[in-house]
Amino acid sequence: MIVQICVGSSCHLKGSEKIVELFQQAIKEHELDNEITLAGCFCTGQCNRIGVTITVNDEVHCGIIPERFDEFFNDKVMKALEEERAKFNGMSHS
Repeated sequence: MIVQICVGSSCHLKGSEKIVELFQQAIKEHELDNEITLAGCFCTGQCNRIGVTITVNDEVHCGIIPERFDEFFNDKVMKALEEERAKFNGMSHS
């Protein structure tokens, strides 16, 4: 899974550095180093009035704030990883 966090000027001012730290902690905590590639990117043209823009695989999510990070991580990252694992396991048993 590729997770890109916008570090363009607008998202930087809205806390992308804190979001990067939260991602690094969550990846370490859940031992996902081998499953998630964390990358920075510049403006995706999806700026929002609040929060940071994050792309998970090719799905863009806007307005991510530190206070809602856990909810975002569980809903958009962990669920997607579980789906990828299930798909991979289904293919490997065929």
